[in-house]
Amino acid sequence: MPNELVFLPARELAARVRSKEVSPVEIAEAFLERIQELNPKLNAFITVTADEARESARRAEAAVMAGERLGPFHGVPFSVKDLLLTRGIRTTMGSRIFANQVPAEDAVPVRRLRKAGAILIGKTTTPEFGHKPLTDSPLFGVTRNPWDLSRTAGGSSGGAAAAVATGQGPLALGTDGGGSIRLPAACCGIVGLKPTLGRVPHVHQADLFGSTSYIGPMARSVAEAAACFDVIVGFDPGDPYSRPEPLDDPRGVEVRGLRLGWLPRVGNRLVDAEVLAAGEAAVRYLEGQGALVETVEEDFAPFERAFLVFLQGGLAARVGPHMAAFGDKVARSLRESIERGAEWSATDWANALAQRTTVYRRVHALFRRFDFLLSPTLGRPALAVDHDPYQPITIAGETAGSIRGAWYPYLWPFNLSGHPALSLPCGWSSDGLPIGLQIVGPWYGDRRVLALASHLERERPCARPMLL
Repeated sequence: MPNELVFLPARELAARVRSKEVSPVEIAEAFLERIQELNPKLNAFITVTADEARESARRAEAAVMAGERLGPFHGVPFSVKDLLLTRGIRTTMGSRIFANQVPAEDAVPVRRLRKAGAILIGKTTTPEFGHKPLTDSPLFGVTRNPWDLSRTAGGSSGGAAAAVATGQGPLALGTDGGGSIRLPAACCGIVGLKPTLGRVPHVHQADLFGSTSYIGPMARSVAEAAACFDVIVGFDPGDPYSRPEPLDDPRGVEVRGLRLGWLPRVGNRLVDAEVLAAGEAAVRYLEGQGALVETVEEDFAPFERAFLVFLQGGLAARVGPHMAAFGDKVARSLRESIERGAEWSATDWANALAQRTTVYRRVHALFRRFDFLLSPTLGRPALAVDHDPYQPITIAGETAGSIRGAWYPYLWPFNLSGHPALSLPCGWSSDGLPIGLQIVGPWYGDRRVLALASHLERERPCARPMLL
């Protein structure tokens, strides 16, 4: 049986440390044992920082005994997706190209969590450079879904989601360039937040001004995600979109009178019936609490090309120069993305920027009518672990379209528009897989999104004991 500590919320772990009920050393050992037990099955970690975690835990325990001032996550383990820089710890980007890269500094959110007393326990898996929504790589292999090992954990923050879901760390940092936090959160039954553009500084990107990538928290509950968010937000001059914290983002919402836009489908795309029913039930619950619900028809398909220009063009610019030396050592899907990205012209880039502006204006117009937008997170539950990302997916036995157009068409538009978006577990499929609900808010409405998610989580809990 696993140590009970691995399933305690992050805030409770911190409270027990402060009260000296449990030591940071005991906590670190409990999670390291859990990782040792489960990582061979799930493959959620590419690097386990056991020695550093133990040393940090000893220092954290000494600080407690000395009566020093403790941060909000003092002694609490966290993991970091291997796309984010970690000082002195290899950051591979999931690729053999950077298999031996050891950064000299932390990403800003990593540094802030460390300052808050949290203890880095490892780097979680990602497809190479986060290029696809399934987590596998020639460097480390395949990451599996804890609810069904034949299914994917999602991507590209698949390792983070699988780790959090199974008690291999209560908190994780993921990145989201087209749904890469929300998609694996939905696949693994946890909470994942893509913040407003710039709200969590992301300073180590190749293109700061054309960014569609975000850093956000992943946790088993909304409260834990919110507490992590509170630690990692705030201005940093290295991110041109960063700004001081807004004064008008309340931590609570009154459901009665809320204007909710329910987006059950994107255009004419197929949606799994169980996914639709679970999302509909959550929305109708809110309607019963006094919210004003209106079904929204919106189709972002015409803007998929713009999304691909940013995704594939960025990969071509960043990774393309390494292909001569490493071309035969990268995944076929990455190689094909880079080749397609190299074909985009300067005119394509200019058109993509204009289309991104159009997406922002369309979403902004919706927030003149609604306080929140709600949708399924995914068009169907987790795909097979070996699904080819260039092959169509099926829904209810029918060919539904491309993986972008049919599985996650609800996600990437908000990477273009910059709005905060969260995935919350809202049900289970008949074959035992989690189903996610997406909640989207206006710019800088991240805490309001978290508050509405917390209300749903409290009234319609979907958690159940892990199978592993």
